[in-house]
Amino acid sequence: MVFVIMEKKWIFPFVISSLVCIFFLVSSFNMGIVSSVYNINSIFSIFPMNQRKPGYVESEAELNPPPPPAGPPIPRFAYLISGSKGDHEKLWRTLHALYHPRNQYVVHLDLESPAEERLTLNSWIRNQTVFSKIGNVFMVTKANMVTYRGPTMVANTLHAAAILLKRNKDWDWFINLSASDYPLVTQDDLLYAFSPLNRNLNFIEHTSELDWKREKRAMPLIIDPGLYMSTKSEVYWATQRRKLPTAFKLYTGSAWTIMSRPFIEYIIMGWENLPRILLMYYTNFISSPEGYFQTAVCNNPEFAKTVVNHDMHYIKWDNPPKQHPHVLSLNDLGRMIRSNAAFARKFEQNDRVLDKIDVDLLGRVNVSFTPGGWCSGKLQCSEVGDIDKLKPTPGARRLRRLLDRLAMKAYLGQDQCR
Repeated sequence: MVFVIMEKKWIFPFVISSLVCIFFLVSSFNMGIVSSVYNINSIFSIFPMNQRKPGYVESEAELNPPPPPAGPPIPRFAYLISGSKGDHEKLWRTLHALYHPRNQYVVHLDLESPAEERLTLNSWIRNQTVFSKIGNVFMVTKANMVTYRGPTMVANTLHAAAILLKRNKDWDWFINLSASDYPLVTQDDLLYAFSPLNRNLNFIEHTSELDWKREKRAMPLIIDPGLYMSTKSEVYWATQRRKLPTAFKLYTGSAWTIMSRPFIEYIIMGWENLPRILLMYYTNFISSPEGYFQTAVCNNPEFAKTVVNHDMHYIKWDNPPKQHPHVLSLNDLGRMIRSNAAFARKFEQNDRVLDKIDVDLLGRVNVSFTPGGWCSGKLQCSEVGDIDKLKPTPGARRLRRLLDRLAMKAYLGQDQCR
């Protein structure tokens, strides 16, 4: 009798549990079917379905599918183009070759250049119709004294970056160039090739293998008269030497970089003390532009992951490198193109190779702007049209090949801050 009573007590819970299990089993089975059907339909959707059954009714969404997702947003660049005595005409030409209404530009002729040259360049900029309309070209009228190989070059670069941040923060990468640089691709090519890239990438050529620079640059102490004199003179060397630092690791590389806006904000605002410490350390360092940014980016764990070990330049050096690179000529044009680089240096003023680059690579004629999708007006590029319209040339494919390879290495963490 007791057994019968206990058996009846368990019947109701047993039935309820069984029903719940059956419910979940059926639900799982149905969900699997839905998922399978969705996957099958997805596979077959890539094939055209021209024939439909008579009387088949389609919804408006099926008849008018949504447009494909938009491509990656077009970036914006912020340029510093700097020069010295006798460079105003070179700088003017380089500025035209690099111009695009999407970008921002800071132009600087240092204090060694005569006032007449600086006034002339400033007048050209103010009277240029497109520059005046868009308002994206700014000349530093209170010129800085810049000493080659001295820390004043770093100070001038930081000054330009600060101006760009203050004027307009709507840009993605900062590019520092000189009047002796020249583009090997159009700005449409550059904008197109950089569009799919992570905006945090920093193109900074670097190495921690100092080799001869250990004795010749890291250990000597120099003074840059440009820090406190109004006339230009060479750096001079102190008799005392110093040891290599132990608080941070030294890196060296190219003075020409393409740096992300987050990294520029970091070194300008310095929410940790490292950028200021390094700036003071490099005040007495020969050729500090070839070390400051490299050491700053690689000693910060967050930014070290963003480094691409390339300066996007074609530069012809001796082996081992001397203080100055070779001046490029027509004989170097083939190697420039095969490098897939965005820029090259160093060029003499109005050299024939620049004319060849204008015609063959940039499509630039009559000392006008480099043509692009933005150009409008009766005269080529005399008016600003759609600044979001790009017309890439074969140069975009060359540059994209280089960027794809470099971006993959950065993604895999290869060749970064070692």
